[in-house]
Amino acid sequence: MSVLDKVLSLRPANAVARLGPGSRLPLLSPSELLRALEGSPAALPCVPVRAKAAIPGLLTAARAEDSVLGLACSHPLADRGATERFLAAVKAAAAESEHARPLFLQAGPVRVAKPKPEGVAVQQEAIFRLVDDGFSLVSLDVSRLDPSSAVEVVRSICGPLRERELPMELTLPARPREGASLTDTARPLLEGLRKGGVPVGFLRVPAAEFGEEDLDVGLLHLLVELATEFGVSVTVAEVTERSLRSLPTFVAAGVRKVDCSSPFERLSLAAWPAEARALLEQKAESAGMSPGELLGLLEEQLPALETAARERLEALSFTEATEMISLLGASKSGWRSMVWLAEHQGE
Repeated sequence: MSVLDKVLSLRPANAVARLGPGSRLPLLSPSELLRALEGSPAALPCVPVRAKAAIPGLLTAARAEDSVLGLACSHPLADRGATERFLAAVKAAAAESEHARPLFLQAGPVRVAKPKPEGVAVQQEAIFRLVDDGFSLVSLDVSRLDPSSAVEVVRSICGPLRERELPMELTLPARPREGASLTDTARPLLEGLRKGGVPVGFLRVPAAEFGEEDLDVGLLHLLVELATEFGVSVTVAEVTERSLRSLPTFVAAGVRKVDCSSPFERLSLAAWPAEARALLEQKAESAGMSPGELLGLLEEQLPALETAARERLEALSFTEATEMISLLGASKSGWRSMVWLAEHQGE
């Protein structure tokens, strides 16, 4: 049995069901990939997809750099067809290029509210749908809840993830009191979830929490140490273009996953004509979102990209992703992780 065949047998059941029996795409859990890369100075690169025309370029970069890669569907609950269109675009691009390097698909972050009792079933159903759609990581945004409320809500709705043994990512909740530090906020969340028997794979923290001009490395180290104490990996998210130079520092501090959106948002926005960009900017201001993030919601409502614009977006996404992968130390992580997983199959 080849290395690829052994790795394909490790795919989550929900991914296999969604991809179909003929697929050879190594769509894996990011937890498995971190296990394979343990001790390696690298973080998992993840790109929130704002325009699906960028996907071929992102996959090409992963092959060129022999890298693992994550692709995120940022608004999977926007409408019933959002995940179907996202997954169809990934499957098509991967099949056309015969992509054979490890990939994980992230749903979200999905904003979670403290529901009334009847609302628990609704949120559970939403998570079950994401699991059924084949995602290997579900990211939940509990940033509007205090730590105790976040624990309560997550415990009540995470059943579908626990049943399938899929990892969950949680955004850092709101500070419990004025002046509380990141660790003051993270500890009660992680303690509460541990007591409740709720496994968390990743703790998601916006890069801005550590400063953009002068990175607070000490704070970053403290958070990583705390998360490690609970067997949780830290994700640094919402990395801006000014923060790109800090990517190697994040990795050196022990960050295991980085969601890099800003450069790809810029490229995706630039692919559309000026009139479409102006409309997005206008709507984004009223919606309290960035234009690039809104693009991920409204892409299907915009005029289709012309062939030249699609090809340019693909090429520029390749260039940007290649640099990101290199800065995160993920170059040559693809085959290496596959060999490790094949050798330690069943452990």
